[in-house]
Amino acid sequence: MKLKQISIAAALIAATAAASAINSDADGKDLVLMSYNVRNATGMDDIRDTERTAAVIRRCTPDVVAIQELDSMTNRSGLTYVLGELAQLTGMYATYAPAIDYDGGRYGIGMLSRSEPIRVERIALPGREEARAMLVADFDGYTYIATHLSLTREDREASLELIHQVTDTCTRPVFVAGDFNATPDSEFIGAILKDFVILTPTDAATYPADKPVKTLDYIIVPRRHSDRIKTLSTQVESDSLASDHRPITARIRID
Repeated sequence: MKLKQISIAAALIAATAAASAINSDADGKDLVLMSYNVRNATGMDDIRDTERTAAVIRRCTPDVVAIQELDSMTNRSGLTYVLGELAQLTGMYATYAPAIDYDGGRYGIGMLSRSEPIRVERIALPGREEARAMLVADFDGYTYIATHLSLTREDREASLELIHQVTDTCTRPVFVAGDFNATPDSEFIGAILKDFVILTPTDAATYPADKPVKTLDYIIVPRRHSDRIKTLSTQVESDSLASDHRPITARIRID
């Protein structure tokens, strides 16, 4: 009889623990989102140092990072896969999206993530000064999009239409992060604000890193998903050396 009672008690404890775990998951998923134009791991001193760049990323403890300006197997980078080096130094998964052929290799954007993406897709974006790209990655419970938009206003506007084609069909929370090459008072950011909420600071400049005067980097979420997102904190990180952009982070909870 005592053994039976102990077994029942153990089962109740296990069931209670399982229910608590389910409730904890139901309460929300906490994430640290990050975007960083790393300038190919080349700092304001014009020295390429992947460990220095990786140290900035590690310090921010992100779950996922949208990264811009990355070489892959170019001559100028010594035939190295820069994103792969950053992945090794941070202990994260690397997902690369080339935008153009460059100097014997490729140049584009990428993503680092704590967990391996469930699905990834590369989408070409316009850019008359150079072709651009968008990297879409599905994770458990959310989608993260990395991009680096054109310097030309018309190409940014055309890119926004392509971004909408992805975000408008997402049923899960979807975030778009990157260097948008537009300031908060621009017409382009005004167009973004019609359908998106900016999660990261617009009153703290990100470029140039040593003496920032412009905000060019953003993490945004569609307005129709924003009621499921609680922003816990946001920040323009203070590093002024590792790149010509300062990284941005948003600590959020998805309900």
